[in-house]
Amino acid sequence: MLDFINDIFNVLKTLQLKDIFLDILPLTVIIYLLLRLIRETRAAQLLKGIALLIIVWALSDLADLKAIHFLADTTIKAGAVVIVVIFQPELRRILERFGQSTSSITRMAFGEDETVIARWERAIPATVAAVTQLSKTNTGALIIIERSTMLGEQLRNGTILKARASAELFGTIFFPKTPLHDGAVVMRDGYIWAAACFLPKPQKEELIDKHLGSRHRAAIGMSENSDAIIIVVSEETGQISVARDGKIKRDYTPDSLEEYLRSLLIPAEDDIFHSRKRRFSFLRRGNVKAEEEEEKKWRNIQ
Repeated sequence: MLDFINDIFNVLKTLQLKDIFLDILPLTVIIYLLLRLIRETRAAQLLKGIALLIIVWALSDLADLKAIHFLADTTIKAGAVVIVVIFQPELRRILERFGQSTSSITRMAFGEDETVIARWERAIPATVAAVTQLSKTNTGALIIIERSTMLGEQLRNGTILKARASAELFGTIFFPKTPLHDGAVVMRDGYIWAAACFLPKPQKEELIDKHLGSRHRAAIGMSENSDAIIIVVSEETGQISVARDGKIKRDYTPDSLEEYLRSLLIPAEDDIFHSRKRRFSFLRRGNVKAEEEEEKKWRNIQ
């Protein structure tokens, strides 16, 4: 233990500015982000246990308690494998959220494709109109709007549609007793991409309000695992709710829902202008010419 303390002092003596700004500071930011990601999960409890074990290991070494030190030392060495096996779901979620943050930074740097924004301009009113109609008829619905976190796992367990968003299509999908009504619709880039998708359970289901039904619980679970926006229409009351970042807000009106979706999915004009200047052609999603032809076709239909 004393050798460890001496090593720390030796490192501090040789510390330079580049070590602080290029080594210690980035590492501190990464650790802070990881702590935020694991907050209020089982992994947070695991971290507390590891911290306690390290304290026991250090104190037993100082007090020369050989048996306790040996057990603590052995546990720490074997702990890495045990952590990976037992906490695999939590580690997976952490990596997904970390990837989500990276994807968000990339989008901030290079912006959204103009054709994607144009599709959302049409898809948002269609979605709000559909949700309003479903709310009036007390028809249960669950709509996931994908953002920077890719929802490939949910898409794989559903039925791929890749259809233009319309109130009529939403109504058909969620009409009771149709083959696709059970499950969620996933929207991607302004399309209704898939239907009948099944979602993960919430991490702390026991803490959720007992009055919330299965759709609301599934929405919270999905929002814990991604940055998606999840719209829920209650089958019992017709109430419109939105889940995001592990929380759910209820009692949306058509106007407040449309305003909320626009604020998250459609960047301001200044952002669009600057993103166009920053964008590199080889980083744009899909074939731009094909997208433009498709947009012309849809405009002609209208």
